[in-house]
Amino acid sequence: MARRKLVEIAHARSGDKGDTANVGLIALDAKHYPVLVGEVTAERVKQHFSEICRGKVERFELPNLGALNFLLHESLDGGGTISLKADPQGKTYSAALLRMEIDVPDDL
Repeated sequence: MARRKLVEIAHARSGDKGDTANVGLIALDAKHYPVLVGEVTAERVKQHFSEICRGKVERFELPNLGALNFLLHESLDGGGTISLKADPQGKTYSAALLRMEIDVPDDL
């Protein structure tokens, strides 16, 4: 196993729905999807965003797309229209998630 950043095996997109950030994580190759499912849990994402996510994190699996979708509740200080955050719509959350490190089998 090797410790690697998600950016090496996935790409991501993010946005908002009110006070909830929505982050999609997509495997760059189908062989990486099982690694994402095993390593990128809701609990680990919650820990990764512990400084900004006050609510729960939900994970949804989309195997036909080789993707995971995360909802980070209570992470935008109320949302785009009322938040004083520099990123009130969570557009940078995808880049932040891609910095997470996970264990990846050496043969990948």
